[in-house]
Parts: sequence; structure tokens; C-alpha cells
Amino acid sequence: MKKASQIKKSISDNSLDSLLLDIYPDSGSLDYQKDRYIKAIDSFLKIYERDEDTEISIFSAPGRTEIGGNHTDHQNGKVLAAAITDDAIAIVAPGSDDHSVQVLSQGYDMITIDSRDTGKIQSEEGTTASLIKGVLYKLKMSGYTIGSFDAYITSDVLQGSGLSSSAAFENLIGTIISGLYNDMKITPQEIAVTGQFAENKYFGKPCGLMDQMASSMGSMCFINFRDPDDVITKSIDCDLSKYGYSLCITDTKGSHADLTPDYAAIPSEMKAVAAVFNASLLCEVDEEVIMANIGKIRNKAGDRALLRALHYYEENKRVDQEIKALSEGDMEGFLTAFRQSAGSSFKYLQNVYTPKDPAHQNTSVALMISDMIIGDDGAARIHGGGFAGTIQAILKSGKVNEYRKKMDEIFGEGSCKIYSIRKYGGMKVI
Repeated sequence: MKKASQIKKSISDNSLDSLLLDIYPDSGSLDYQKDRYIKAIDSFLKIYERDEDTEISIFSAPGRTEIGGNHTDHQNGKVLAAAITDDAIAIVAPGSDDHSVQVLSQGYDMITIDSRDTGKIQSEEGTTASLIKGVLYKLKMSGYTIGSFDAYITSDVLQGSGLSSSAAFENLIGTIISGLYNDMKITPQEIAVTGQFAENKYFGKPCGLMDQMASSMGSMCFINFRDPDDVITKSIDCDLSKYGYSLCITDTKGSHADLTPDYAAIPSEMKAVAAVFNASLLCEVDEEVIMANIGKIRNKAGDRALLRALHYYEENKRVDQEIKALSEGDMEGFLTAFRQSAGSSFKYLQNVYTPKDPAHQNTSVALMISDMIIGDDGAARIHGGGFAGTIQAILKSGKVNEYRKKMDEIFGEGSCKIYSIRKYGGMKVI
């Protein structure tokens, strides 16, 4: 750890520019990041009544975006995801006693937890405190050292944007414990599993592991969920800018209200197809069996369930195609699979708009306009769970300004943001 005053001086005199540019490759954001870090340090010192000689550490965990494998993870399928440069950072110092964990996130109230008392409290479900407790409990049960700390957190990962702000937060807490008390020896995979545990068991949200794994590992990340007890992961080095492309995500401002049944129907219908063959998940049924029994499936589970099941099998193949293309530097091959994924989500998975409200199709409009502007110079697809919210586009960098201007014109200023893929997952910055 270093004194707060030393770190602030190093930021101000440009000594840390190379480090920050390594984490946030966009040189245009350097001044913003430097100001952000200094303000976060000052906020920490004020909140916890510490002086400039206080020794602190700084940790970071990124948001994530899904590249391929739309709605495959809940059937133990394959996913291609990526960490992005928007992140949550924490200014941290050991606490004033041996057991107190204090966390204040910008814009929220202070949370104080006794690290000796991390049992679940039912009334805390759905709260940030439950996530922190869940992470502390799981790491303690895994044999890691848990100690006291004070943390101030500020995040650029917008809530409700499909970029997984909760996964970034969970991974940040796990990374703090790894850095302060375990010599950064807790693996990214362990931290991701810990975050999922906290969200499932303590927060009460039955999420998969994709968000936490992508945020924790960094870069592009291939995840195969075939064996939930031994998830296969692989980092894939990919710098879109090297090929002249950029990643854009547009918030279409569609309402998520009353969409829970739409989200729930996708895994439910996929499982209904699996159940035709006395299986729990589609991963337990060969695609050839599905193709040989289409009439039976239509009769027992319905046509939409069949289409969604076929999407699952084809989407797994597309993830493999995307990874192969990226490993060979074949951007056109990658974009071909990306476009096919976009079309499959719209036509077969059918998660671009809710059939309950066909008059409002924000994401459909965004995808149509994207196709018109981008043409053959990239592709756009629904992002994340779907039905409302965000779309993702990968397009030639020369078209980004035109694209962003049009998206902002339709959906509001600042709706379209440009992202870089970040090579680091959860990390100790300083």
C-alpha cells in the first residue's frame, strides 16, 4: 500500500499515465480517469476521516458484455463474453478494528458488517449488504483469510444497462479480500463463483455464472457450462480496434416492467423440450434427437419452444465459430457468425420485443436503424436478456460518429456509448 498523498501526486504528475492507459486504452478518457481516481481518494479520506498519510490500495472490476451465446448458459451451453473498460473502483484501507467491514458506494448509505457474523438474514435479501455478506461468507468457507477494511466505491457500470453492475460489485469485493489478506492468490474463477453464490444464495437472484466469470477473468472469455461443477473457461485475446472496428451499446430506454414472465419463459420452454426426452436441460439431449422428433416436440411443447431449443443448439455452434475466427484473425468470419446470432435471437429465440406489447418495440427499431447505417460494415444484435433495454453493435470505426449521432437522436443524448474490450478482469490497480 502507498500513502494517499503519494498516489495523488503520481496521478497528477503523469507518473501513472501508462498504467491507466493500459487499463483504459482510450487516450481521450485519460484526464477523466485521473480526475475520477483523485476524487475517489479524496472522498475516501473525507468519509472515513483519514489524513493524506493514510496508506491505501485501489482495486477495480469491470462490467461485461455478451458477444455470443444468447440464452445458452441456463441450459449449460457455451458463451462468449467480454470485459469492458467501464468499471467499478474501490479505494480501500484496513479497518480500524479486526472485524468491521465498511463499504460506502457513491450515492448510497454506508454499509457496516461484522466479518465474524456473515450468516444470511432473510430480510436482507435484495440488498447490497447481502451481496457483501455472501462474498465474505463464501470466501471464509473456502479457507481464505477475511479481515477488516474500509472501502469507498464509485462505478461507471450503469445499473440496468445489461453490463452487469452487480457482477462488477461482487468481483470487486472478492478482489479486495484477495488483495488485502490473501496476496492476490484467489483465482478469477474462484472469485466469479463466489459472486454467483452471493447473488444466488444471499441476494436471492437465480443468476448464472456468465456475468461474474466475464468480469472476473477479463478480455474476451469463452465459457462452457456443460459441467457446472467444472466450468471450462478460456481467455481470448481480441482487440477490435486492431481490425478497425468498435463496440457500441445503445440503451433504447425500453421499459423492463412486467417482463419477468417473458424472461422466465425462455428457460422454461427449453426445459419443456428437454422434458419430452426425460431430461432436465437441453445439454443432456443430442440435437439429432431433436431433429428426429420435431412432430412430437411440436405436439407436446409447442412451436415456440421448438424454435428456442433449435436456437440453443445452433448458438452453441456459433460460439465455436466466433472463437475459431477470432483466433485466426478472421474478422469477416467472426462477423458472419455474429450476424447469424443476431438473426437467430430475433427470429427463433424471439427475445427482441414482448408479444404482450407489439406497439412498443424500441430494440427492434434500434436494430433496424443499425442495419441501415452499418450495412456490410459490421452487425448489430440484441444484448443480454432482451425484450427491452440495450442492443450491441460491432462496426467499422469510421462509421461510429454517424451511428452514435443517429442513436442519440432517436433514443436520447448519451444513449449510445463506445466501449473497448478490457484485457484485465478484477485487479489491484495500486
